[in-house]
Amino acid sequence: MILQLRPKPWMVVLLISVAYVGLILARQGGDPLAFALVGTRYSEDDPAGTWGYDGQFAYFIARDPLEGCQHCDVPAYRLQRVLYPLLAWALALGRPAVVPWTLIVVNLAAVAVGTYFTEELLASQDVSRWYALVYGLYGGLIAGLRLDLTEPLAYGLLQGGIWAWTKRRQGLAVPLFAFAALSKETTLIAVAGFLIFLLLNGQWREMALLGIGVVGPFLIWQGVLWTWLGEPGVGSGGAMATSFEWFPFAGLLRTAGVSRQAFWVLLMVQGPLFILPTVWALVESARSHLRRRFHPWTTLLLMEAVVLPFLPFSTWREPLAMARLSTGLVAATLLYGARHHRRRVLNVSFAWLATLALLVNESQLPI
Repeated sequence: MILQLRPKPWMVVLLISVAYVGLILARQGGDPLAFALVGTRYSEDDPAGTWGYDGQFAYFIARDPLEGCQHCDVPAYRLQRVLYPLLAWALALGRPAVVPWTLIVVNLAAVAVGTYFTEELLASQDVSRWYALVYGLYGGLIAGLRLDLTEPLAYGLLQGGIWAWTKRRQGLAVPLFAFAALSKETTLIAVAGFLIFLLLNGQWREMALLGIGVVGPFLIWQGVLWTWLGEPGVGSGGAMATSFEWFPFAGLLRTAGVSRQAFWVLLMVQGPLFILPTVWALVESARSHLRRRFHPWTTLLLMEAVVLPFLPFSTWREPLAMARLSTGLVAATLLYGARHHRRRVLNVSFAWLATLALLVNESQLPI
């Protein structure tokens, strides 16, 4: 008897991701450290050196969890996302030479696992699993794989937590949400969506369980960082970051003051990919709430969308950063579309795969 293995989205995503990693390694002479984009400004403490990118800080911490933060631009900010480098360190058995490889392996697994949970959530609503490709091949997520970033692990855990919560397995969902928050703090936006839903429905016990079980460990870790490094990790970014805005989309509008040409280019790119979906999500989710059509995935969509207009200028000026921070919106849109069987929403979501273009030209990577 011949066993037939049906391909599923997570398998396709894993295959493409492995092939992509192989291509990058071939281009970089087999050097896995090329994924971290290490700059000499921090690796060699050279003020006039190259900047590198965020993945280098995960590498520094994974190489030495206790002392690696000394090479970070804002140590507390980088260390609050401790789970990804810690897993890579553990998988490498503490051997620094192996860490560049384990950083890649962790993210490969995370992209596949996150896609698996996404397709399971879609299938639970009787829509095609293949819409999960939008999540698994989204440029903001694949950028995490290419650049040793925390997004694949953070959102993979988040999708797993949502799946567990949907299955009424709160004992599994809460730790998954907590681990997601310790991978990247932006996943707390989704947790806030669940908390607001529970509040609206008067589910006080579940609300307390989720709040204490997820926000509690995050705050404790912030206290540890404050005691250890003299400040908590929460903030708007690392070096060169600007503060959050008070006026919607002011971060993008500020680019016009620097360069009108750059503003129009950014608007052409980010308008259809991020601005229009954000406005749609705000209107759609707000309308559902006004009609008292409460569902955790609707509140999740609202929370993911309400944050994006107020992101800093330092984020809006960089399309790759916007793609990364919009990962939650992409995932929430898929769930909302599946919940309400909105085929048009699900079909149009494939447009987000255009964000893969941000990774095509290696010379444009931020180093």
